[in-house]
Amino acid sequence: MEIFNGFSIKEIVTCFMVLFAVIDIIGSVPIVVSLQQKFGQIEAGRAAITAGLIMIVFLFVGNKILKLIGVDVNSFAIAGAFVIFVIALEMILGIEIHKTTEVKAASIVPIAFPLVAGAGTLTTTLSLRAEFHDINIILGIILNTIFVYLVLKSAKWMEKKMGEATLAILQKVFGIILLAISIKLFTANFAQLVQNYINF
Repeated sequence: MEIFNGFSIKEIVTCFMVLFAVIDIIGSVPIVVSLQQKFGQIEAGRAAITAGLIMIVFLFVGNKILKLIGVDVNSFAIAGAFVIFVIALEMILGIEIHKTTEVKAASIVPIAFPLVAGAGTLTTTLSLRAEFHDINIILGIILNTIFVYLVLKSAKWMEKKMGEATLAILQKVFGIILLAISIKLFTANFAQLVQNYINF
């Protein structure tokens, strides 16, 4: 099949790490535990699968939406780089730039969307298309979906074992990685955009 032509272990690992850092499910463990305490047991399987499907669907539909409104992938990737940059700053500095609404219902919706497959994740997913093959991004999403499921299933245990201090350190480490990714994404796509205009 044509979709498997661009299969690359290196790209899969890169896509997985980028999405893993953006989703930051480990850093969200305290939020998950809090939701469990407020609304009861979270259906980890349904939440993870829903989040994964949202990301995969957006990977393909999102690009069609861009074409419809006349925006190229490189421009969207640059916009995505800014979103990732803001998320990284929040993680590193421990500040809240993007305000989120309080959850008021006991359902998988606050977990699958927007906690896992939020605006930053969806933007990143589509931005990755500017540099990687679809099959590698899809496999990266699937691997993250599996990891999200495992974390949701063991959220209480992880919080007890790791502690708040460890979670905070991990959040800052992934924040720095994310910052570097956002800069790389911006420079690569900006250079491509300039080249396209010069050739035009």
